[in-house]
Amino acid sequence: MSTPEFQPQIPHFVERVRSNFARQGAMRTLGARLTHIAPGAVDMEFDWAEGLTQQHGFIHAGMVSAALDSACGYAGYTLMPEEAAVLTVEFKINLLAPARGERFRMQGRVLKPGRTITVCEGRAYASANGHEKLFATMSCTLMALIGREGVRD
Repeated sequence: MSTPEFQPQIPHFVERVRSNFARQGAMRTLGARLTHIAPGAVDMEFDWAEGLTQQHGFIHAGMVSAALDSACGYAGYTLMPEEAAVLTVEFKINLLAPARGERFRMQGRVLKPGRTITVCEGRAYASANGHEKLFATMSCTLMALIGREGVRD
């Protein structure tokens, strides 16, 4: 998935994403780790774990949705101003195949940044035996929140 060249609004966007990601209990539960951060692009991955599966041993769709949502959210966050927090407004996920594998990589990419609304695309890949397979896609709409009580970056 290629990413257009975007300019971040703050020079320390990588550290900002890492710091914010470290506060996410949901991503800690998944065992997710950031593997790539660039303007408008974030990749993360996590390993298969029984606690993340559904009854057939595949990663549960809810876990996949949460991980892709975060990858998209952080991709958008890389381009937001210092005072902005990010929240998802809407997403749609397409589950193309069972989430079967040893490791799972989530890509979030900004398609169109905006002052308030940002549109992103996500892709989920499963790795097994050295091969990677696309198993889900997401379209995601984000909102930059500025000056909202109880919401901070």
